[in-house]
Amino acid sequence: MKTVETDLLEIAYEEWGPADGAPVVLLHGFPYDVRAFDEVAPRLADAGHRVIAPYLRGFGPTRFLDESTERSGQQAALGADLLALLDALEIDTAVLAGFDWGARAACIVAALWPERVAGLVSVDGYAVQDIAASGEPVAPAWEATYWYQYYFHGSRGKLGLEVNRDELCELLWRTWSPTWNFSAETFAASSPSLHNPDFVDVVVHSYRHRFGLAEGDPRYDDIETALAEAPPIIVPTIVLEPGADGILGGSADSDRERFVGPYGHERLANTGHNVPQQAPREFARAILDLAAGA
Repeated sequence: MKTVETDLLEIAYEEWGPADGAPVVLLHGFPYDVRAFDEVAPRLADAGHRVIAPYLRGFGPTRFLDESTERSGQQAALGADLLALLDALEIDTAVLAGFDWGARAACIVAALWPERVAGLVSVDGYAVQDIAASGEPVAPAWEATYWYQYYFHGSRGKLGLEVNRDELCELLWRTWSPTWNFSAETFAASSPSLHNPDFVDVVVHSYRHRFGLAEGDPRYDDIETALAEAPPIIVPTIVLEPGADGILGGSADSDRERFVGPYGHERLANTGHNVPQQAPREFARAILDLAAGA
């Protein structure tokens, strides 16, 4: 466990491999943490990479430096945090790989600061949110799997996350990855990261902001404006598409046009939402394939 300070955060991260290795940054999502990469990171380190896995804002030991800073979970904040981490660690370029919120942060940096990204592995494709279109309904079967997002829109859901966070988050793990028979001990290893004092505020803001129900932090207005244009991603990319994801939505092919650089797409038929923890070999292989071509 190490920490580094940015302008807003003390970011906690775990590191594997040689300090002079080509950097890879692994990015977890909600409601997970860096334990998702316990079987991925050693594979990359053994191949000579410097591997960095940060705890996102609101997770684990990562802390805000100032009590007055807005506990924003909006997409622009996640991208800005990742860029600030690269700067603080003096990493010029890195391969970025993530899922869920982590894929969103990686896609944002790849889209807006491509000079910092040697390659991108994104679970489920182009993860930048189209907030302007968030009020448009989708297929009812898809909507049903988004219940937790709508739950967090109200005070009852915020309180539910506060008082039942382990039960609720473990339920999400199981329903999002129905083919993954993880043990109680596996969830327990990540549970402490969900008890960060800012976890509830960051999570609730994230799910309200993406639907236009909460204002963003003004410091990120320029980034949000840029993201509203759905900027293309020019860096070499491999998209991993889980075939047994309990969160329903369109195929990764639906946003293929957002990737205008070298592109690969692999469908993992029996894998759920948490790809790196359920399919670590495939996740690591995608990163190594990209790094080999960088």
